[in-house]
Amino acid sequence: MSTSPLASPLTLALSKGRIFEETVPLLEAAGVQVKDDPERSRKLILETTRPDLRIIIVRATDVPTYVQYGAADFGIAGRDVLYEHAATHPGGLYQPVDLNIARCRLCVAVREGFDYQAAVRQGARLRVATKYLRAAREHFAEKGVHVDLIKLYGSMELAPLVGLADAIVDLVSTGNTLKANQLVAVEDVAQISSRLIVNRAALKTRGEALRPYLDAFSHAAGA
Repeated sequence: MSTSPLASPLTLALSKGRIFEETVPLLEAAGVQVKDDPERSRKLILETTRPDLRIIIVRATDVPTYVQYGAADFGIAGRDVLYEHAATHPGGLYQPVDLNIARCRLCVAVREGFDYQAAVRQGARLRVATKYLRAAREHFAEKGVHVDLIKLYGSMELAPLVGLADAIVDLVSTGNTLKANQLVAVEDVAQISSRLIVNRAALKTRGEALRPYLDAFSHAAGA
């Protein structure tokens, strides 16, 4: 991958945690190493071993926004985040490939002993706590269940335990957090993995610089 020394570097938007950790091998397969560890450094702009690429660290829910508005040329975000983003920004991002990283499930969970099947009979009404409003609304609408959605940003498992909600819709990986709080997953809403997303304008104006990275990521992910 070559670039003009005068060209500004490409910007890749990532979030800390699992997505970053599972992106590192994809970067290495593309011949890129990150010079800082975001878990140890307070830097929000990370240099790499390639002068044509830098990484910005943002909240997972903000990755699509940075990419769509051109603050980043490309990024990696979960399907859950992209689905919610598209509710207010339809068609704003190019999603060339599912990288099959950071896999988990978006699930409905309730207190142990809660009769979920009776609660979701046709025409029933539930209080559901979630930050995935679009996914939850559409899931229950397909079942003919009316829902009062309560938006929370964290500690989702607490909502059913203190009577704030009957159920939650949240990401589940191992299920250990649910079990520790006497909750049980009762229904899958969607299978989640992380996808490569690209700013549409950047793809046109900087396609030659972007393409080697897009191809390398796709190949490394087996996509």
